[in-house]
Amino acid sequence: MIFTSKNFYLKILLFLLISISCFSQRKETNFNNNWNFILEDNPSFSKESIDDADWKNLNVPHDWSFEKGVRKGGDQGQGGGYHDGGIGWYRKYFNIKKESLSKITYINFDGVYMNSEVWINGKYIAKRPYGYISFRYDISKYLKEGKNTIAVRVDNALEPSARWYHPCGIYAPVKLIEVNKTHIQPNSIFIKTPSINKNKAQVVVDAAINGEIKKLKYEVKLFSPEGKELINNCKKLENTNPSYQFEIENPQLWSPESPTLYKAVTQILDGKKVIDEIETRFGFKTVKWETKTGFWLNGENIKLKGVCEHWEGGPVGGAWTKPMLRWKLQNLKDMGINAIRPSHNPTPPMFYDICDEIGLLVMDEIFDGWHKKAPQDYGKQAFDEWWKRDVKEWITRDRNHASIFVWSLGNETHSDVAPEMVEFGKNLDPTRLFTSGAGNPEDMDIQGVNGGSETKSFIEGKTLEKPFISTEAPHTWQTRGYYRTQTWWRDNELPGTYELPNLTEKEIFFYEGINPKNWRNRKQSFNSSYDNATVRVSARKYWEVVRDNPWHSGNFRWTGFDYYGEAGLVHGGLPFNLFMGGALDVAGFKKDLFHFYRSQWTTEPMIHMLPHWSHPRMKKGTVIPVWVYSNTDEVELFLNGKSLGKDKPGTVWNEMQCEWMVPYQEGKLEAIAYIDGKEVKRTSFSTAKQPSKLKTSLQKLTGEGNFEASYIITSESLDSNNSLYPYGENKVYYNIQGDVNKVSMENGNPIDQTSRTKSDYRALFFGKTRLFLREQPNAKNATIVTASILGDKALYISNLISINAASVQVLGENKSSNLEILYTLNGENPETNGLEYKGAFEISDGTTVKAIVKQNGKVVLHMEETFGKNEGLFWGDEHSKDMWIGRGVNISAEEGILEGDAKVSNKARRYKGSGFVRFDGKEGSITFYQENDGEEGDYSMRFRYMHNNEGKLHTMKLYLNDEFVRTLEFKPTGGWEKEWKFVPAILRLKAGANNIRIETTGESGPYIDELFID
Repeated sequence: MIFTSKNFYLKILLFLLISISCFSQRKETNFNNNWNFILEDNPSFSKESIDDADWKNLNVPHDWSFEKGVRKGGDQGQGGGYHDGGIGWYRKYFNIKKESLSKITYINFDGVYMNSEVWINGKYIAKRPYGYISFRYDISKYLKEGKNTIAVRVDNALEPSARWYHPCGIYAPVKLIEVNKTHIQPNSIFIKTPSINKNKAQVVVDAAINGEIKKLKYEVKLFSPEGKELINNCKKLENTNPSYQFEIENPQLWSPESPTLYKAVTQILDGKKVIDEIETRFGFKTVKWETKTGFWLNGENIKLKGVCEHWEGGPVGGAWTKPMLRWKLQNLKDMGINAIRPSHNPTPPMFYDICDEIGLLVMDEIFDGWHKKAPQDYGKQAFDEWWKRDVKEWITRDRNHASIFVWSLGNETHSDVAPEMVEFGKNLDPTRLFTSGAGNPEDMDIQGVNGGSETKSFIEGKTLEKPFISTEAPHTWQTRGYYRTQTWWRDNELPGTYELPNLTEKEIFFYEGINPKNWRNRKQSFNSSYDNATVRVSARKYWEVVRDNPWHSGNFRWTGFDYYGEAGLVHGGLPFNLFMGGALDVAGFKKDLFHFYRSQWTTEPMIHMLPHWSHPRMKKGTVIPVWVYSNTDEVELFLNGKSLGKDKPGTVWNEMQCEWMVPYQEGKLEAIAYIDGKEVKRTSFSTAKQPSKLKTSLQKLTGEGNFEASYIITSESLDSNNSLYPYGENKVYYNIQGDVNKVSMENGNPIDQTSRTKSDYRALFFGKTRLFLREQPNAKNATIVTASILGDKALYISNLISINAASVQVLGENKSSNLEILYTLNGENPETNGLEYKGAFEISDGTTVKAIVKQNGKVVLHMEETFGKNEGLFWGDEHSKDMWIGRGVNISAEEGILEGDAKVSNKARRYKGSGFVRFDGKEGSITFYQENDGEEGDYSMRFRYMHNNEGKLHTMKLYLNDEFVRTLEFKPTGGWEKEWKFVPAILRLKAGANNIRIETTGESGPYIDELFID
C-alpha cells in the first residue's frame, strides 16, 4: 500500500493519540464545585435524570448542620450544641470523554458524615457508614460518554451520633481520579526508613500494582527537600508488589523545629512512556519511648506540648477548606505546640499535609468508642462490621506522613477487641507504636491517660510499667475577656486535686452573661481567664508536672480551640451551645491562656498582660491582681507613669506569671519586659470610655489545594482615643457584595444563638467579632459594607451614641462608595422618617435606635440596637451568685435522651431548668449523660420527681451504661403542681463517659425534673 505524505503523517498522529490515550498518566479532577443539594429524602433523588433545578447550588466542603444553626431541641442534643441532623442529598453532573471509558475512574471522598450512599447514572454503588474516614469507588463500568450524574445520600437521621458536634454532609474535598487499567493501587505506597544515622539513611519503598504488568517497568526516584533528584531505581516489573531499597547520604531530619520533607516519585513505565505516577512526601525521623525518660525524637529527649482538637473546633463547623485549616493549625503552632491529637477521629488528608509542612507531631486517632457511647454513634451502628475496613483505610492512607508519630485506636473505651485491633494495625504499619486515650491500656504499647492523669494521686503515686503520655490534660476553661478572682471547680473540688487558692479574699468582678437568678444550674457562668476555672488542675500546675517529671512524655491539653457542642456537660446547657476549653475561641481570638503557653513554649521575646484596665463599676482602690505572661528576664509594671516594681517569671507554677496587686484607678497600665537589663517588649491598656468607633481589619488566606482564598474580617469597638472597649456588645452588620460567599459570623460568645450563617449581623463579644468569607471560583471583585450603632448598652458610662459605617474592598480594584446613614429614636422607619446622621447624639433609658445605611443611594443595611439599664451584660454584686454556693451537679431531665412516650413539659411549678419530663400514663425512658473526670468510684445521686397517684410507686428500672442496677420506687409526693421530692441512688461511675437511664416498667412514671449528683 502506498500513502501520500499527508496520509502517512495523519496515520502517525492517530497512532500517537491512541498511544497517549492508552498509556497516559493519571488525571485528578477537582470535584468540589457545582453540586446541587436538598435537605429532604426521596428515593427518586438517586435517578439519573430528575428536576433538581430548585435545589441549592453549592461548593463542597459543606456542612448543612452548621448552616442550619442552633435550635432548641436540636437533634444532636447538648453534645452537638443543639444542632440538627437529618437526611440530605447531593447531585452533580459531569462530562466523560469517549477515550476515558477505556480507563479506570475512581470517585474519591475525603469525608462524608455519615452513612453515605452513592449512585452513578442511577446505578447503586455502595454505602460507607463511618463519617470520619476517606473512601473511594471504582465507577468505571457505570460511566458513559457525555453527561453523567452522581447522586449522594447522606443519612444523619439517627441522632445523637457523637458526643460532640459533628458535621452533616460532604464536609471534605472530593476528586475524580482517572488512571490506566494498569496503575498503582490506592494507598499501596508505603515508605519506610528502617535505619537512620547522621551520615546515612535507608529508605524502603513498597507498592502494589493493579492490572497487567507484562513488559512494563517500575521506577522510583527520590528527591531532596530542595527538589534535586538524589537517586533512582528502574527495573522490569516481575510482580505486582515491587519493593525498592535506597540509601540516602546525610539525611536531613524532620522535626517540629525543622519540618524537612523529601519526595518519592513512583512510576509505571511502558518503554519511556509514563502510564502512572504518584508523588509521595516523607521525612526522616527517629522515635523512641522510654518508661523512665519519656519521649525521644531524633535522639533528643523532648516534651510533647500538644493540644486535642476536634475537626469541628472553629468558625466553619466541619466544612474546612485548606486555607482555613492552615490558619487554624498555624495559630496553634504560634502558641508553641509541637504536637496535636485529632480527637477522636481521623481527619481529611489535607490536615496531615499541613502538619507535615509546618511541623506538628500527630497522634493519629481512629475511634471514640469500640461500642456505643453516644446513643446512635458509629460504635452502635457499624463498628463490629466495619472497623477492619476503616482501620485499613486509615493506616494505609496516613502512614507516609512524617508528622504521624503514634497511632491511637480509641478514647475512653474498653473492649476485648483491643488486642486484635493492635495486631491488625501493626500488620499494616509495623514502624509505629499504638496507644489509646484511656482505652485498654494493658493492651497498648504506650499508656495513654485522659483526665485521670491530672490527679495528685496519679502524678505522685503512679508506678509505670510502660511509657506514658497524657492524652487529655489539663481540662481548664476560659471565656475571653471575662475575669473572676475566686476559684471555680466544674464539679466542686474533687478529692486529690492540687491546691488552687483564690486570688483575693472576696470576689471583685460582678458581671455575667446571664443573671444568676435565670441560670438553669450553677454551671451557667462564664469562666475566668486567670487560669482558675478547672476540673482539678490549673494549666500552670500541669505544665510544671509535665516539665519536671522525666517519665512524663508530655500532654495534649483539652483543647486548642473552643468547639461547638458538649454544652451541657460543663456549661449547663442552653443558651450555652459551645465548649470553652480552648486556648482560642471559635472565632480564633486568642485567650489569655494562649499567651501563657507562649510564655512557656516559645523563645521569641513576648509579653502579655491581663486583665484589661476598664472597670467602670469597680470602686476606686479595689485591689486587682495584674498578671503578665512573659518569657523574658523580668517585667516592670507602671500605672499612670509610676513604677510599681519589677517581677521575674518563675518556674514554680504559681510564679510563672509576674504578678502585682494594684489598687484600681483609671488611667494607663503599662508593662515593660527586659532581657539583660534592656527593654525588648512593652504592652499597655488605657481605661476606655464608651465605644464610638468600629475598627475593621482584613486578613487574606491564600488559596491552595483546589480551594480559593478565604478572608477574615475583624471588627472591634474602640473609644474616641482608639482604646478597645472591652465590654463592647453592639451588633455589627455586614452587607456582602461581589464574588465571595459568607461562611459564618463568629464572636466566640458561648450563649449567642444568632444564626452564624443566615443573619446579616453578629454582636461584638467583649469588644470583638469576625466575618469569614470564601472566594468564589474565578472571583474578580468583592466588597463589604460594615456598620454598627455604638454605645454602652446599659448607658452606665455614657448615653452618647455613635453610628459607624464603612466600605471595605475585599478583592479587586477599590471602588468609590458614598455611604449615607439615616436613623430614628422613636420606633419609626428611618427609610421614610430618618434623620441624617451627622455626629454622636444622646438617648434615654430604653431607647431603640433604628438606622439604615445607603450606598450610592440604595439601602444596603437595616440596623437596630436597644440601650438601657436592663440591656447587655448582667452587672451584679458579691451576693449575686450566693444561691449556687455549695450545690452539686444537676442534669436536667429535659436535656436527656427521651425515648418512648417521654416528653418535655413546663405545665407545673418550681421545676428546675426549662422544664421536666412527663409520661402521661404511657411508657418511656430518660437517659442522662455524665462525664466523670475523676477516677472510678461510688457517687451519691438523687432523682427529683413529683406525682400524686395514691398507692402507686411508679417503679422505674435504673441502668448504668446499659447494665441493669436496680428498680427505683417513686412514692407519691402529694401533688402534681409543685410538690417535688427526691429518690436517692448510689452508682459506681466509671472514669469517662457514663449513661444513666431510668425506664418505666409498665405503670408509667412520675414527673422527672433532674438528676442531682452530690
